[in-house]
Amino acid sequence: MARNRTMVGLVFLTFFVMSLVTNILNSLIPDIISSYSVTLAAAAFLNFAFFIAYGVMSVPAGFWVERFTEKPVMIVAFMAATAGALSFAVHPTYSVALRSFFVIGAGMATLQVTINPLLRVAGGEEHFAFNSALAQLIFGSASFLSPYLYSYLVLNLGQSSPKNNLFLSILAKLTPRALPWASIYWIFAVLTALMIVLLGFLRFPKVEHTADESAGSLEMYTSLLRRPMVWAFFLCVFAYVACEQGTANWISKFLSVYHGYDPHTTGATAVSWFWGLLTAGCFIGMGLLKLFDSRRVLIGFSVGALLCLTAALFGPSRVALYAFPCVGLFASIMWPVLVSLALNSVSEHHGPFAGILSTGIMGGAVGPVIIGRLGDHFGLRAGLCFLYVTFSCVLSVGFWARPLISNATVQLKKATTEPGA
Repeated sequence: MARNRTMVGLVFLTFFVMSLVTNILNSLIPDIISSYSVTLAAAAFLNFAFFIAYGVMSVPAGFWVERFTEKPVMIVAFMAATAGALSFAVHPTYSVALRSFFVIGAGMATLQVTINPLLRVAGGEEHFAFNSALAQLIFGSASFLSPYLYSYLVLNLGQSSPKNNLFLSILAKLTPRALPWASIYWIFAVLTALMIVLLGFLRFPKVEHTADESAGSLEMYTSLLRRPMVWAFFLCVFAYVACEQGTANWISKFLSVYHGYDPHTTGATAVSWFWGLLTAGCFIGMGLLKLFDSRRVLIGFSVGALLCLTAALFGPSRVALYAFPCVGLFASIMWPVLVSLALNSVSEHHGPFAGILSTGIMGGAVGPVIIGRLGDHFGLRAGLCFLYVTFSCVLSVGFWARPLISNATVQLKKATTEPGA
């Protein structure tokens, strides 16, 4: 069939919106704590509400896509995101936030399951690897930009009289003056509603799911869950997402508490650069994976992340300011390497196994809560030491993984000289 550039553009736009909505939470933590006068753990429960939806929705979403096709499932997913964002924007209270963030997370989890097969068909199987990498770059760019959007809104709406700007004036009327950060959910509500309208006008191609993309049967899941190796990879994926969200979630608050940096400016910028370097590191990792076994690369990057984490937690203020984003640089290759090692370690049922691994994203729900709970009792620095456990889990994969197929590498051979030449 003819390749559909419009549909590829839609998938890229969906990745951008998903990232914008998902990773803004990392910048909001200091404001959530001060606005609602809640503990660190209570603030992290908002992150929990969002990411636990991935554990609940990842597998069911696969079945829905196979039964109802991509277009209606994506529309319903964006409707959920719109409803969640709008409900919090109208009633920006802590209790409403818990429910709203779960609904938004459910929509994002459903979209994540839906758009990868769509990208394969719309862009062409032969271009899927390139398009997937480009999609991740777009996802990362939105994560990089979202803290700057947050800073812009908080700094301008927080003034007694916003600048002469129609956009800001409208948001100022809709948002409580004490909660300028909540205005971003009005933007998300409009953005996701526009995505629903856009989807309604587009004609989707028919997607024939490969065996790797199939949701699978209950028997396949049962067979996989009997294998200790499957559980080991699931737990390590869980640990990785706990690392990613556990770090990003608390950067701004840590820099504020221990070094006095403004969370609305310097803290938000540090979060932005965490995501920016996490994206940029993918390109470095791609080059290294052409030269070295993926397990060695994983070990090296895990050690690098642990060293940067140590510098961030125990170094002086300037060191911490730069070391936290560098954790993102070294975390960049962990997700793709973990998933590829996992899928290359089984000979069948790759689709269901991918679904099991996707539920590990709920590590992003649990990790920040554990850090917050420890931080409430022993201080945030002690709480963040929990990341040594999760990064060590990721590091361990480089030693015990035994894939059936290893990553292809370039063989560098020494030139030989013919006798008598």
